[in-house]
Formats: sequence, C-alpha cells, structure tokens
Amino acid sequence: MNLEFSAESLEIRDQGRRFLAGQTCLPKVRAALDGGGIDNAALWQGIVAQGWTGAAIPEEYGGHGIGYEALCVIAEELGRSLAPVPFASTAFLAAEALMLAGSEEQKEAWLPKLASGEATGTFALSEGPGAIAPGAVKARFADGRLSGTKWPVPDGDTADIAIVAARDADGRIVQVLVDLGAEGVTRGTLDTLDPSRPQARLDFDGAPAQVLQSNEDPWETVLSLLDRAAILTAFEEVGGAQACLDMATAYAKERMAFGRPIGSNQAIKHKLADVFVALELARSNAYMGALGLTSGERDLTLAAATARVSSIQAFTLAASENIQTHGGIGFTWEADPQLYYRRAGALALTNGTLGFWKDRLVTALERRDAA
Repeated sequence: MNLEFSAESLEIRDQGRRFLAGQTCLPKVRAALDGGGIDNAALWQGIVAQGWTGAAIPEEYGGHGIGYEALCVIAEELGRSLAPVPFASTAFLAAEALMLAGSEEQKEAWLPKLASGEATGTFALSEGPGAIAPGAVKARFADGRLSGTKWPVPDGDTADIAIVAARDADGRIVQVLVDLGAEGVTRGTLDTLDPSRPQARLDFDGAPAQVLQSNEDPWETVLSLLDRAAILTAFEEVGGAQACLDMATAYAKERMAFGRPIGSNQAIKHKLADVFVALELARSNAYMGALGLTSGERDLTLAAATARVSSIQAFTLAASENIQTHGGIGFTWEADPQLYYRRAGALALTNGTLGFWKDRLVTALERRDAA
C-alpha cells in the first residue's frame, strides 16, 4: 500500500512551505498575543491567490476540485507556520458542512464565495463547557428564526456565515445556515489561550436562518463533519509538532553548556527521540485518515479518531519538550516556543477534546470487532 501523497500534492506542499516562509507568520501571532490584533489581510489574500480556499470544493461550485490530498498538505503547512487565518473554520468546517448537507441553492449561494475567499465561515456547535452530545444542543430554530447562544465558535468574530446546530419546534436536531451579518446576531470575542485563533460567543435572538436538508440523521451528519475536520486538524497538528521538533533540535545543536552542545547529553536526546516517535505515529495515522477521506475505503470514524488522538498527543508533547529543551529562555515571553505551546493547547480543545476522540475511537473499534 502506497501511503505517500501524489507528486502534485507534494509540489503543492513545497510551494506552500515556501510561500508561508516568506509571510512572517510568527510575528503576526505574537502581535495578537501582545494585544495588537491580527493583521492577516495580505496573508489571507495570498492564501486565496494560491487557490487553497477552494482546494476541496468541486469546480461546479467555484472551487478547484484538486481534492483532499491537497487540503491535507495545506493544513500541515499552515500548522507548521502557525498562520493566523480563518482557514480551518472556513475550509474544514463551513465548506464541508455545506457539501455534506446543504441544498443546491445553499451550495450555489455560498460555496463559490468560500472558495474565492470573498466570504469566510464557521461551524457553531458548543454552548459552553461540556461534552459534545445531542443533549448539549439547546439553541432553538422555529419559523425560520434561530435563538440561543453558541460558544466557543472558531473565528466567529469575523465569519460571514455559520452553520449552527439547533433544535426545531419538535425538538429534533437540525443544522441551519445563518448570515452573521443579519439582524438578531450579536458577537463577542472570548479570551483564549491562543488569541491568534480567535473564539467567539454568538448570541442569536430571532436571527433569520435556513435549515440544511440532510439526507441522513442530522446528528450523524454533525459527527461526519467532525470526523472530516478531525483528519484535517490532525495534519495541522502534525505540522506544528514538526516545527517544534525542528526548533528544539536546532537549538540543541547550537546551545553550548560546559563546552559542548546540549544535544550531546542523553537527557536531551531522549526527549527529542520521544517527540520523534510520537510525531511519526501521528503522521502515519494522519496519512491513513487522508486515505479514508480520498478513497472512502476505510471506516472514516476509526481513521479520524485514531489520527486525532495521536496528533493531539504528539503536538502537546512536542510543544512541551520544545520549551524544556530551550531551558530558561524557553519560558520567557520573548521566546517563540510559547506560541506553539499555545496553539497546541488551543487545537487540543477544538472540535472535540482528547477524551471525546478517545471515546469515539473505542466505539469505532467495538463496532468494527462486532461486525
């Protein structure tokens, strides 16, 4: 079985790495951390010009249709660079939700705008702390109007549309599309560990909304969306973990103590070896997830949960050990390792916690073994 990406996807990855290397993403992340806001307009336009926003969107809806392989390698490079853009919320969530459950009219209205970068989107599921479960959905949709509160919502402070999980007048879960610029929508930005990936509170007070007409059970469609986003997020975390390992390794080679590089000490070697092993496991699982996305031949839930569990663990370990390898300077405000540590912590809580994905993994394994 060949688990390497195609030559075309690898070229997209290399081009993306070169492009992002010239975009000085880390200073933009630090500016957000320092309270200066996110100056990403030029970066976003460059990403749009690369065609990334329409990578997995079919050509009939204004996308490029180059597929999930390309989207996976793009996600990895965005994770490596910590690019502070609303890409994941738009491409992993809003666009995927529309492709999974949107009507033709809804797809034709919004997918071209998402593909061209004219609009950004997000997915609003959570209503405060707590596990992802049908019983946690309290927002109400009736007579074309949505009421309730959703938080945290990724990039909800700037998104143009949101796909929102709610309950209809009969108490059934539905997904509805809301124009966030419409009447009855109030937004507020939340204080988070990583301000470069903003989270918002959205309050809906009779906001106009359109129901998505899924052919499947709406809650199962929500879970399918989370599975797809999990694989893409896993690639983002793999990219971040690789950047941490590269940063720590480079520092261990150049930092001298007692007349020799600190990387010559076994304690440092063991730390970096542990990170390498965790990263390679996460990368392998992410690749299997990509195979499931592109071919549909695997149990997507099993592949997604496996990828997500290992990628959360790998990025968390890599970010922590990067700080430890840098020693005293690694804990300072001016040093860059904290930026990756913050992103690792933020992503570990995005679209399901480690506990959620472990439970989903166990359920998928039990279902497979029972078949």
